[in-house]
Amino acid sequence: MSENLIRSMPPLPDHAEPQADVVALRGELDLLAAPSLTAGLDALTARPVPDLVLDLRDVTFIDCTGLGVLCRARARALARHGRLRLVSDSPRLLRLLRATGLLGVFELYPRLSDALAPRRAASPTTG
Repeated sequence: MSENLIRSMPPLPDHAEPQADVVALRGELDLLAAPSLTAGLDALTARPVPDLVLDLRDVTFIDCTGLGVLCRARARALARHGRLRLVSDSPRLLRLLRATGLLGVFELYPRLSDALAPRRAASPTTG
């Protein structure tokens, strides 16, 4: 997988819900990173009911290709009755999602702990 894709295991949950796959991304999500990132995310969203959290806090740049990869991963997760969440507190990412009309499309959380909280207690950022 790409140097941009780092899979990590979150702490054990204190509830009975299945644990999400957490993927920490870093650097630039652009045309150069897209092929390997797409392959990695496709593998994670290929199983039934994928539950994926993408930690974008160390991402420094996202272009339209990078946004396309995130949209593809979301679509694949939803098509398999799964879930995709993004973690970022970046005002730049919020502006980008707002400008592209994607702010309300993604589940976006400022902290990893918020994204991993039980669904009933979580409240995504709506901008």
